Amino acid sequence: MKRIWAHICLLGCLLQALTEPVSASEFALDGDFFIGGLFDIHEVNDDISWDRPETIICSSQPFILSSYRRFQMMRFSVEEINNSTNLLPGVTLGYEIFDHCSDRQNFPGIFNLISVNGFIQPWNESLRNSSKMIAVVGTYTSTATLSFVSYGASSSVFSKKLNFPSFLRTIHPNKDVIDVVLMILKEFNWRWVSFLHIDDDYGRDGRDLFINIIEKTEICLAYTKGLDTYTNYTKLFQIIKTLRVNVMIVFAPEWTAEALIKAAIEHNVTNKVWIAVDAWSLHKKLPKEDGIKKIGTVVGIAEPLITIPGFSDFIHSFKAQSQQEDANKVKFCNQVCNSEDIINADPSFSFSVHTAVYAIAHALHTVLQCGAGKCNSNTKVQPHMMLAELRRSNFTLLNERIQFDENGDPKYGSYSIECPEGFAKHQEGTQKCCFNCTICPRGTYINSTVDPNNCISCKETEWSEAGSTSCSERLVEYVPFSHGGAVVINLGALIFMGLTAAISALFIHKYKTPVVKSAGGPMCFLILACLSLSSVSVFFNFGKPTPASCVLKYFPFLFFFTICIACFLVRSFQIVFVFRVATDYPTFLSWWKKCHGQWLVIIVISVVQASLLITGYSSAPPKPGNITLPETKTITLCCDQHFQAVSCFLILFSILCCLSIIFSYMGKELPKNYNEAKSITFCLLLLIIIWIIYATTHLLYHTQYTSTLNALAILCSLYSFIFWYFLPKCYIIVFEPQKNTRQYFLSLIQSYSETSS
Repeated sequence: MKRIWAHICLLGCLLQALTEPVSASEFALDGDFFIGGLFDIHEVNDDISWDRPETIICSSQPFILSSYRRFQMMRFSVEEINNSTNLLPGVTLGYEIFDHCSDRQNFPGIFNLISVNGFIQPWNESLRNSSKMIAVVGTYTSTATLSFVSYGASSSVFSKKLNFPSFLRTIHPNKDVIDVVLMILKEFNWRWVSFLHIDDDYGRDGRDLFINIIEKTEICLAYTKGLDTYTNYTKLFQIIKTLRVNVMIVFAPEWTAEALIKAAIEHNVTNKVWIAVDAWSLHKKLPKEDGIKKIGTVVGIAEPLITIPGFSDFIHSFKAQSQQEDANKVKFCNQVCNSEDIINADPSFSFSVHTAVYAIAHALHTVLQCGAGKCNSNTKVQPHMMLAELRRSNFTLLNERIQFDENGDPKYGSYSIECPEGFAKHQEGTQKCCFNCTICPRGTYINSTVDPNNCISCKETEWSEAGSTSCSERLVEYVPFSHGGAVVINLGALIFMGLTAAISALFIHKYKTPVVKSAGGPMCFLILACLSLSSVSVFFNFGKPTPASCVLKYFPFLFFFTICIACFLVRSFQIVFVFRVATDYPTFLSWWKKCHGQWLVIIVISVVQASLLITGYSSAPPKPGNITLPETKTITLCCDQHFQAVSCFLILFSILCCLSIIFSYMGKELPKNYNEAKSITFCLLLLIIIWIIYATTHLLYHTQYTSTLNALAILCSLYSFIFWYFLPKCYIIVFEPQKNTRQYFLSLIQSYSETSS
């Protein structure tokens, strides 16, 4: 009698599926060839009574968001293939997708897929051959699967090709999952365990595999229980407490596991180890449940997550399109949810769905003899042809090689108990198996065989990128004398020396002329000599640094250039004093001339500066060093100059420059041929600008060219005094000799005196 009622129920369900309309925008798409899809978008909690026929109204039952995500993944995959120019060119795929709701009552959707024009006539060859349905993707659980490419059915029974010759799957079989469970138990020496499973083909298959695999081990199965809607969790947890079982293997889909874990929280179950299989290990809601932390530690087994580019955009665009078409239409996904809910749902099996659709498309691509941008439209696609090509699948999808073994199980994918290469383990919780993998930052590396938990810092002479397993030697860099920039700057220094020598010779030749005397007379030769000696520092900015080169890189310039500034200081003071205040202070003028005040000031400044430099260099001499930054792959050789060694010098030098600028500025309105004050002012301002630019660049950038920039700054400082102080005087001496006479100078002084009066 039950068998008769079962058939009546089946016919009732079938009639409902054939007559109940579906949303064409989501569940159906026209095309040259069709792929069927079965997704349990809604769940039937209560078993249907077998004493009378009943239909299933899916929309009124609990909504499974993760399954709806997989449903949308199939739609996305078909659309992506249709937009491809390489796969199935000129051929469009369509689909018919059914929400089969229940494992036991899934007949309507399945019969719809194998029917032709709404009629099931399996003995009619003409109708059977005219169907454009080439394959079926589905389902999530094992019970519902017949002859499909399954994305979620993992029962080991389907590996028996004698019983299921046309079945393939893109998810690893239960045997692989149980192997990982066994590895975990052995790793942590857990011997007394319970096995809780969903009470269906999938769960019972996992239980049987586990019992068989532990037969020859020391692991004991203390308790096993099939879970369903009517499970008495009070009794279940009481038994577990009595048996003192602390390790719970939960072999169940997400909705069953969710009920179990919520019940554990409610019954105050604490300090257990829960081993979650791939069907629920990535559950999104459970980690947020109140009281979840007290139940103990959850160890998850999951397929590697693979991001599928474009899926998020597909969901967003579909929602926007659905809202624009008709505001009164069926709600988006027939529920109150938004795009982010779907995108952030449990991603388990999403790649499996994606792979299943692509495997079918690649098989059809081969059957239709596609190539050179077109397919053979005259080919008649037969089921056995598709099956043969599906078994021979060998293509790459998102960097994964997709193949099936002789049992129709996938060859791709792997599991690992360790972090990926270049990652360190950071333990979370009390169990050492619970950890996060964190990539080792730049400048560190990980040696998993020695210490998988800590990133090791590279030596100062080494570098590494993020996620490295070893360090590499840094490239040592410095500017050699053969470098183009070094050649140009050194040549510039030699030309500068030659230029100072030529100016000195010209001034000696015209020593008694007014221009030379107004420029400083004998002081000019001291300035030129010191400028020339200062340029010696330029040559020691290049080559591999040594203790001697580090001293000579700074000392000649710091000492001799200070003497030059001292000369310009007394020169600018004399100009202003003679023309402005000499008549007011005749006694001071007399003493200045008698005691050679200008030379006395220069000598005192030189002695003080020499003492400061010698003291500073003795206490903290510059020495060879290097600049090593974590983000660079190089070691830049340089000279370490301690600031305290030159701090006193810098203070004195700054005071001299300020006084020189003050005195020279006071003499800016002196006679034209006495415009040395203007020249000195301009040279000093130019000097300040040059070294501000150098200091800023030096602080911001530490490269091998810092020494080159230092040499260039020195050379520019020296050339500024030659160009703006000495060359204008050389021009008058050589090209305007009429202005280099005593009478001309006296006339200028007389004119200035009359104007001042």
